[in-house]
Amino acid sequence: MSKILIAPSILAADFGNLQRDVEMVNQSEADWFHIDIMDGVFVPNISFGMPVLKSIAQHAKKTIDVHLMIVDPDRYIKTFAELGSDILTVHYEACTHLHRTLQAIKAEGMKAGVALNPHTNVNVLEDTINDIDLVCLMSVNPGFGGQSFIENTHNKVLQLKELIMRKGASAQIEIDGGVTSKNAKQLAAAGADVLVAGSFVFKSSNQPKTIKELRAIANS
Repeated sequence: MSKILIAPSILAADFGNLQRDVEMVNQSEADWFHIDIMDGVFVPNISFGMPVLKSIAQHAKKTIDVHLMIVDPDRYIKTFAELGSDILTVHYEACTHLHRTLQAIKAEGMKAGVALNPHTNVNVLEDTINDIDLVCLMSVNPGFGGQSFIENTHNKVLQLKELIMRKGASAQIEIDGGVTSKNAKQLAAAGADVLVAGSFVFKSSNQPKTIKELRAIANS
C-alpha cells in the first residue's frame, strides 16, 4: 500500500508570518503544500492571488498543489504553471469543457486535478477519469476553512475508488476539508491518498508534531 500524503492548507496559515509557516511545512513531515485560490465568485470568499503564490513558491521545497476555486479557470492555466504549480486542480462545476481544460493543464507540464463539491456525484467523472491525475473530494462546502467534515464523504471515497479501479485509472484521491486525527484512518481505509489539513494543523500548538501524528495515524 502506498503511503498516505499530508498536505497542509496554507489558507489556514498566519498570513502575517507566511514565510515562517512555509518554512515550518518545509521542515515538517508534510508532503505537499495545498494552496486555495478563491475569486469571490465561484465561492463566497477571496483568498489570495498570484503575487502571494509566487512568494510561497520561492520558499516552498515540496510539491505545490494549487486548488482553483474560481470561474473560468482556463484563462489562468499558463499563469499558474509559470508561478510554480506542480498540480493544478479545477472544479468540475466551473468547467464547461473539462476534457479540454485537463489537456491544457498537462500541456503546461502540470498534473491535472478535478475537485468535486459535496453535492456532485463522482459518476460525473466516468468519461474523464483516465485523464485525471488527482480527484479532490470536497468534504466541506468550498470557500471557508474551519468547517465540520461532511460524513457522506466516506461513501464518496469508496465510490470514487471503485470507479478508478473499474476504469483502470491512476488518479489519486484527495480529501479537502475538516480532516483531523479522528477521521484520517477511516478516510485512508476507504481509499484516500492525500489528506489536506488546514485548521487542524495551523491552529495546533505544535504544528510539526500534529503533522507527524496525522501522517502516522493515516498510515497506521
